[in-house]
Amino acid sequence: MIKTYREALTEAMREELQRDDSVILMGEDVGVYGGGFGVTEGLIAEFGADRVIDTPVSETAFVGTAIGAAATGMRPVVELMFSDFMAVCWDQIMNEAAKMHFMYGLDVPVVIRSASGAGTGASAQHSQSLENMYAHVPGLKVVMPSDPHDAKGLLKSAIRDNNPVIFLEPKTLYGKKGEVPENEYTVPIGKAFVKREGSDVTLISYGRMMEVCYEAAERLATDGISAEIVDICTISPLDKETVLDSVRKTGRVAIVHEAVSFGGFGAEISAMITEEAFSALKAPVKRLGAAYCPTPSAIKEESNVFPTADKVTAAVKSLF
Repeated sequence: MIKTYREALTEAMREELQRDDSVILMGEDVGVYGGGFGVTEGLIAEFGADRVIDTPVSETAFVGTAIGAAATGMRPVVELMFSDFMAVCWDQIMNEAAKMHFMYGLDVPVVIRSASGAGTGASAQHSQSLENMYAHVPGLKVVMPSDPHDAKGLLKSAIRDNNPVIFLEPKTLYGKKGEVPENEYTVPIGKAFVKREGSDVTLISYGRMMEVCYEAAERLATDGISAEIVDICTISPLDKETVLDSVRKTGRVAIVHEAVSFGGFGAEISAMITEEAFSALKAPVKRLGAAYCPTPSAIKEESNVFPTADKVTAAVKSLF
């Protein structure tokens, strides 16, 4: 069945709320209003205010509450309206949720969902891609699906996971449509997927930049260059083998992400490729990310900051 990314996420939460009484939803406006981006719409009417909980406007308070609830037997799914707001409650996430299992042997099955990235003119404090910061913390799993099928399957897996999961949703993808099976399914955390087969170059990406890679691959094909596309889906833990298998197959690599290039997750992937598959490379690894600046609010200026199909196409051609 064809569903939007938003509908796939809603369906995942509905099914998990039905399946497991320990699952609860928390966050600003997740109940009556239906969520800042409409992802929790209708769930409070179905499950009640005891399980779909509208919280005060205090990320520190409700994220801390969710972590405590997770450590004592619940499975909270928290919505942070924008991933930028994780800075407000970062102490609870980084120093508490991520460390509890290592220090005390406690499971902390909390999912923190958040809209990530740019593309809407929301300016510097509502447009950041900070996945590299989250992935740097041992004890956190970090996920960013790029289509409705993976969004539903990965969210269900995240809710069932006994570890804290940062679940990032590129805000421009909420309306994206795709095939979502009607039968029960999950997508495993920690597994990357080859979304397009190719032989000449590997494009590695995730989130909304996958669409840029698809467009670039079509353009490259008209010039006789066959691009393989790997969607890593899970940033941490990273599926190294799928990435390395593709690199060894094609010998050329371009890594594309929405976060700034400097210190971005592409650097980690590039280092891993260089360390473990250097002999397979026919050209240096290319990294394409956002410019090292706060995101402008003007849409035209915003679009100049991020990778585009033109930029990816040019970068790939430079490898030959």
